[in-house]
Amino acid sequence: MTRSAVIALCVLCPIAFAVHAQEEEVAISPDTPYFHQYDPPSTLVVPQHPVSRSRFPFIDVHNHQWQLPDQDLGELTREMDALNMAVMVNLSGRGFRRVENQDGTVSFGLNDGEFLKRGVENVRRSAPGRLVVFTNLDLQGIGEPDWQQRTLRQLETDVANGAVGLKIYKNLGMDAKDGSGERIPVDDPRLDPVWAKCGELGIPVLIHTGDPAPFWQPKNADNERLLELMERPGRIRSPGEYPPWEQIMGEQHNVFRKHPETSFIAAHLDWMGNDLARLGKLLDELPNVNTEIGAVLAELGRQPRFARRFFIDHQDRILFGKDSWVPSEYHVYFRVLQTADEYFDYYRRRHGLWKIYGMDLPDDVLRKVYYENALRIIPGIDRSLFPRDPKT
Repeated sequence: MTRSAVIALCVLCPIAFAVHAQEEEVAISPDTPYFHQYDPPSTLVVPQHPVSRSRFPFIDVHNHQWQLPDQDLGELTREMDALNMAVMVNLSGRGFRRVENQDGTVSFGLNDGEFLKRGVENVRRSAPGRLVVFTNLDLQGIGEPDWQQRTLRQLETDVANGAVGLKIYKNLGMDAKDGSGERIPVDDPRLDPVWAKCGELGIPVLIHTGDPAPFWQPKNADNERLLELMERPGRIRSPGEYPPWEQIMGEQHNVFRKHPETSFIAAHLDWMGNDLARLGKLLDELPNVNTEIGAVLAELGRQPRFARRFFIDHQDRILFGKDSWVPSEYHVYFRVLQTADEYFDYYRRRHGLWKIYGMDLPDDVLRKVYYENALRIIPGIDRSLFPRDPKT
């Protein structure tokens, strides 16, 4: 029986069955764990260097604090201090609001610019310099005669009120529809004035496009993200509902090429953490494009030597990002970036059913990933929070 067949049986059928190892039959009882529950403690004895605090102060360019206007920032900044996080970029400056539709359904939309303004004021009052805020794009009403003018005016107002960038959520290109019910492509020409305006204002666009490519693949034993699709079945991208992965990502790359004067940060290694050579070619082609490592650490940790080379070769284009705010999970990021440790656990198994390894990056590369690149790309960050002498 092949490995794929064994995994398929474990996934689909918890009843007893048998597998053959050479000439011995190994009985599997009805209470045998599913494949994703098999995670025995390792017997490997190797040097270990857990890290709970980054070597240098860092900027997390991919975080979400959804209720910033009313949030008590004291606890948050204490947790940041413990990690050595100097600045957090809150990408969800407008947060979300609950919308009750006329047909009785409930959806979620963006808050207005006043919500963002109050969030910035709370930071200035309670944690000056420790957080910066990106605004968000409301796609509702795109195609209406005044949508572009209204959107550009609001973008200018948000920047005047303290926003230092624009975050694009993955609904663009996936689920967002215009007034006629058609999918809004990432490279929809109606959005061109928005990208151009960001270039004029000197703010970057951090854009999350698509999802991991395996979400488009069959949910079977040949899918590396099978566990995630089991735990989160809503992440399956059925061909009848979504365009192909290559098409969606290609639309994003069209935007990058069309707007060379605008700085873009492709979120999550642009979902090419499993193909860093391809990502490297994109970065080499497009000097206005950068990337960040939020929620894709498992990809880097399984290829430490090649990933280390990628980081060294593209050290001016990679930023630190995490995504979800769980302080203890940052420790694994530090360990991958800073140590040469072998065969240790990632923090979320559905992202990868494998152990990971440290890249042991040089200090000059670490500084760029942790803060120097973000300081260059994102305006409005307090430089006094970082070492003046890069060698200290």
